[in-house]
Amino acid sequence: METVTIKKEFLEEAEILARGAEVLPGGIEELALKLQKAKEENKPLRIKLGMDPSRPDLHLGHTVVLRKVKKFQELGHKIILIVGGGTAMIGDPSGKSDTRPSLTKEQVEENAKTYFEQISKVVDVDNAEIVNNSDWLFKLNFVDMIKLASKVTVAQIMTRDDFAKRFAENRPISVHEFFYPLMQAYDSVVVDADIEFGGTDQRFNNLLGRDIQAAYGKENPQMVILLPLLEGTDGVVKMSKSFPQHCISLTDSPNDMYGKLMSISDNLIIKYFALLTDISKEELNKLEEEIKTENPRDLKMRLAYTITKMYNGEQAANQAQENFVKVVQNKEIPDDIPEVKVSEAVSLIDFISNFDKSLSRGDIKRLAASGAIKINGEKQPNPGFIIETNTLPVVIQYGKRKYIKGV
Repeated sequence: METVTIKKEFLEEAEILARGAEVLPGGIEELALKLQKAKEENKPLRIKLGMDPSRPDLHLGHTVVLRKVKKFQELGHKIILIVGGGTAMIGDPSGKSDTRPSLTKEQVEENAKTYFEQISKVVDVDNAEIVNNSDWLFKLNFVDMIKLASKVTVAQIMTRDDFAKRFAENRPISVHEFFYPLMQAYDSVVVDADIEFGGTDQRFNNLLGRDIQAAYGKENPQMVILLPLLEGTDGVVKMSKSFPQHCISLTDSPNDMYGKLMSISDNLIIKYFALLTDISKEELNKLEEEIKTENPRDLKMRLAYTITKMYNGEQAANQAQENFVKVVQNKEIPDDIPEVKVSEAVSLIDFISNFDKSLSRGDIKRLAASGAIKINGEKQPNPGFIIETNTLPVVIQYGKRKYIKGV
């Protein structure tokens, strides 16, 4: 077999692209070879990224992979964004301790409506290939599914940590869950992917894509690039819309995005800079030294401003920073509190829940119990407290940064 010499420029390019990621198989050298061959043959690589619209909005955790995909796009490679219209109806069981509820076709379509508007904040959606795997998965007949299932063994499927753990603990595993990784892998066959991106929790699914591609005759199956999962603001649980109190969404207002970033655990500062910003390796090393002596709050302000500016613009970032200093640091009441007309007596919990649909009644009860709800600056632990019309106007603060004025 002829030995191919890897040119220095492609090794350097691969090192930059692989920064902070795990590249399988073969690591940076294999990636460099793939980049070099693509250049020599004038054939851009096909970069696959699948996203199930199981929720209607994206968060900063999603951008870790999106930002890496963008770097390939900037080098002229073709990005294939797969909306998981078919797979989302099963739900990815990766890392889950129980069977996930299936979504309806209508729920998937509703959740996907704003996906690309949000994704466009990171990648050039206009120059990406956008497909929906329902277009081919829904067309598979029973014989096709049997053929696909024959490409993998039960033993292979059971090597997945979550399945193995649930089986050992005698927790239910539905047969349909086995089809999720198969369906995701089959996507790689259909779109002819050269590289697939995912988080580290997608290791099994993405590597299975290689096996299924080979089983369907692809000579050079896809490489897999895995990115670290981003913890939510608590520094413990993976960022997820299942934990809204620790999640920073791309649809958050600039004030909320800035404020949530200021609330992250100190031990996340470096990781957030590394995964969510364009900071250089040299700057990151310098930051690691600064954090040993500087006040973490100052570094968080730099981080919060940088990320808020990236997704909302400079003016919005400036305003968000000014608002944070005024409201949180100086404990002043903001000028732009939304006003709600109160025409009759209403309970505190009804007043807040009617205004802020993002909070459940349980969320409001927990905020009250923790002392995070104030009326005119005084803590009110009783969510059933009645706001009378003769006490208006009242300023209600719930959480650190949210205010409503009843008038």
